Amino acid sequence: MEPIIIFEDNHLLAINKPSGTLVQGDRTGDACLTDWGKEYLKVKYEKPGAVYLNPVHRIDRPVSGAVLFARTDKALGRLTEQFRNREVKKKYIALTLSAPEQRSGQLIHWLVKDEAKNRVKAFTFPRKEAKESILNYRTIGQSGPYTILEVSPITGRSHQIRVQLAEMGCIIVGDLKYGAKEPLSDASIALHCRSMELIHPVQKISISVVADYPELEIWNKVRTSGK
Repeated sequence: MEPIIIFEDNHLLAINKPSGTLVQGDRTGDACLTDWGKEYLKVKYEKPGAVYLNPVHRIDRPVSGAVLFARTDKALGRLTEQFRNREVKKKYIALTLSAPEQRSGQLIHWLVKDEAKNRVKAFTFPRKEAKESILNYRTIGQSGPYTILEVSPITGRSHQIRVQLAEMGCIIVGDLKYGAKEPLSDASIALHCRSMELIHPVQKISISVVADYPELEIWNKVRTSGK
């Protein structure tokens, strides 16, 4: 799957990120979505020199879905403030190996990240250097043996949805790092950033960006359900 543009104007660019693609470059030197977006703009608008494009947030490498970029400094500052103030409504869809005991609810944990292992540990109580992590979830269906959860993160912590759902006993399909026993065929995990609702940083109107599901067979039932 190639990246797909899902929203574009003079201030914003939203891209449906394929699983396996980095949002920003890292020490691996692998290709990243930010560079892809810059090249897209450079070619489309025949821009000379460097192209300004900055991600406003990130999603994990094995996760697919909507990623929002700012095309100007002004847009970046205003969007960053919206994310900081928890004003952006994000919706993820997760396929999990088991169903939660309660069909819907809120999860609150305190997360600590081991940077060396790129792994996060969740605690049910505050502790030094841990960051509070909050999400809401609800069960919206079944896809074969898997439970379909709609997840709305309130905070934006690294690996937040993955580790919090695992702590609840709902391991995401294919997520070997947090308890799955088998990988998916493309090494992705069954977690997709489906949509974001936000206020346009310049026009001051509400906008929504929606990212289609991956083509992987496991998503077929979700894709055809209209959820």
